[in-house]
Amino acid sequence: MTLLSNRLKLATSVVALTIAGLAQTASADTLRLLTWGGYAPEDVVAAFEAETGHTVEVTLSNNEEMIAKLRATGGGGFDLAQPSQDRIAGPQAEFGIYKPMDLSKIDESQFIPSMLAATKGNTTVDGAVYGVPHVWGTSGLVVDTAKAPGVKDYTDLCSADVAGKVSYRLKRPTLIGFAFAMGLDPFAAYGDEAAYTAVMEKVEAKLKDCKPNVKTYWGGGDELMNLLRSGEVVASMAWDTGGWKLNADNPDITFVAPASGALGWIDTFVLPAKGGADQAAYDWINYVMQPEVAAQITAVAGNFTASKGADEFASDELKARYQASFSPAAVDNIKWYPPVPAGLEVIEGGVLDRVQAAK
Repeated sequence: MTLLSNRLKLATSVVALTIAGLAQTASADTLRLLTWGGYAPEDVVAAFEAETGHTVEVTLSNNEEMIAKLRATGGGGFDLAQPSQDRIAGPQAEFGIYKPMDLSKIDESQFIPSMLAATKGNTTVDGAVYGVPHVWGTSGLVVDTAKAPGVKDYTDLCSADVAGKVSYRLKRPTLIGFAFAMGLDPFAAYGDEAAYTAVMEKVEAKLKDCKPNVKTYWGGGDELMNLLRSGEVVASMAWDTGGWKLNADNPDITFVAPASGALGWIDTFVLPAKGGADQAAYDWINYVMQPEVAAQITAVAGNFTASKGADEFASDELKARYQASFSPAAVDNIKWYPPVPAGLEVIEGGVLDRVQAAK
């Protein structure tokens, strides 16, 4: 009787294990991920596959290619993609290449609230949310704090204290940054060409007045880095990662989040319209947004993620630089780029041309 009982228990266990194995196989999917370099490191992929049973196929791309691939297939070929947040609402409204997010399947507590709210707002179409944030970065000020301690906002680049020793690009981030520092809100004027033109006219006048302060309008990152290292330039508009790189060589030079707000970009998670592995996509999002995992991605990509608390798991050096540049209030004050309406680039291009030509 005991032997029969043991055999029955063994048989029951085997059946249970078989059923469990079949269930895991049934729930495991191949996740076709369309993303940027560094956003899906091999060790992170391997750990995710081991934990979930899913497999991940990574295709590296950029904004233009992502949109082109998804347009060509009507949103097919991939299960999760990572365009920037300003590349979602427009393409969705025009081409229908994404599907709405089921936010109940995402652990929102893992996200920095202000970034999650901004991305939801900028990716909402007809009441549905199409994207959540992942990797982000900003442009703001890179300052030699020993030589230009008074530079706290974009318009401080026009101060007499730094005359002839500042630099910025003649590109739209400069127009947007100066507008915010002047107490204007260019993003609020996006839907009204006349209002936006009025904002840009004020910025144009300011940039013309500021022109004598400019050592040079930089065109490439290496050029700017050399100008700051040599001391020819003591303050400039630039990206956060460039400032932190310089800080590693010279502790006086670092990235400063402007008082009026750094200008931010966010690369998101979106679901292509014809993707067939939604659960695997949600599992990946929830996995990589864990702070410890997000820090692994930061170590490879060089930019931080929207994972709440992930900076605590970054290297001591990078964590110190990040926290020195971005207090929680500075993070919440980031001005995230919304989608650009048609016609605005023409207005901006005219302003930039006239500033360039001004004596």
